[in-house]
Amino acid sequence: DSVINQISFSKLIDKIVIATTNLKSDNVIEDFVKNLNLEIFRGSSDNVLDRYFQCAELFSFDTIVRITADNPLIDPNIVDSIINEYNNTKCDYMTNIIDRTFPYGNEVEVFSIASLKKAWKNAKKPSELEHVTPFIREPKNKFITKNVKNVKNLSHLRYTVDRIEDLKLVKKITQNIISRPVLLDDIINLYEKIPQIFEINKNIQHDGYRLSLEKDKANFEFGKDKEK
Repeated sequence: DSVINQISFSKLIDKIVIATTNLKSDNVIEDFVKNLNLEIFRGSSDNVLDRYFQCAELFSFDTIVRITADNPLIDPNIVDSIINEYNNTKCDYMTNIIDRTFPYGNEVEVFSIASLKKAWKNAKKPSELEHVTPFIREPKNKFITKNVKNVKNLSHLRYTVDRIEDLKLVKKITQNIISRPVLLDDIINLYEKIPQIFEINKNIQHDGYRLSLEKDKANFEFGKDKEK
């Protein structure tokens, strides 16, 4: 709900579609989304790249803005700034995650349907299928990628939600910031006033993509064993 609320303040996003899995456990998400009168697409739980492509095809999207559900405090102004950069730059893919200067929890990716289709056709590694865009970001695949940097490096701040400690931090942030949407400037001000709040999740590592890379390695080793 928080992600949708935050994104609803974007001035440049034309349509919000929730792309979730076809697992029974996500039926509750479909019910929730329908109550909000938003669109939903359901697809593979493991092959998220396929889910994204099938969703984009169904809704005839030319440009996709990828916002993940684990970022409940995504700043809509940051989203709009990256969409704006994409619209004004000749590239296949625009993001703020290649060279990180924004806090974890503000990840934005904007890319063309042509780039997504090429990735969908050619990506093979578990990490490429699970995380949607690694194939596009891989230099040898020759996409034109661009990265937006923040004025100040704030990558030490982390308020994405992977663990219970992360959720506790987000709850503390939203309790202390009354205005909506919650903006990056609000969070910086809170960090300067009550830095101890941000100690809650200081020992949590951002490890989702790393785990996928380990799956890549396991797949590679398994392939070598099969060839023997």
